[in-house]
Amino acid sequence: MSIRKARTDEGPILNRIALRSKAYWGYDESFIEACREDLTISEQKIEGNHVYVLENSSTIIGFYCLAAEGRTGRLDFLFIDPDYIGKGYGKILWESVIHTAREIGLDEFTIDSDPHAEEFYKKMGAVRIGEVESTVFRGRKLPLMKMMVSK
Repeated sequence: MSIRKARTDEGPILNRIALRSKAYWGYDESFIEACREDLTISEQKIEGNHVYVLENSSTIIGFYCLAAEGRTGRLDFLFIDPDYIGKGYGKILWESVIHTAREIGLDEFTIDSDPHAEEFYKKMGAVRIGEVESTVFRGRKLPLMKMMVSK
């Protein structure tokens, strides 16, 4: 088991994981298809942000993307392949997110959470600070979470 920086050529693999992970929560095909663009991680996003993968041997299990803006940041992606959900890999990735946030000097970061992921983020120490409107579905509200990064 290892965590390493994502390579730009791994975008298609990460995109598949993001779509499969989102579908895990019971969303239908039309919902997932509508989310495809928002769940796509480009080569530029991989190059310009802190994108890391969790892998076992040569299989990518999950990944995250942490975007930094000064001393604050934003967790844009944190997805686990559905075959590995519920087995502790999310916590391993989260610990890496916190390590990366400390390493790059963040005081805090926000998360536009899927409603199904809110409890996970709360268990990891994030707090709900409000709601944001979905970029895909007009009128759909998503939990806005914040994580303070202790030094």
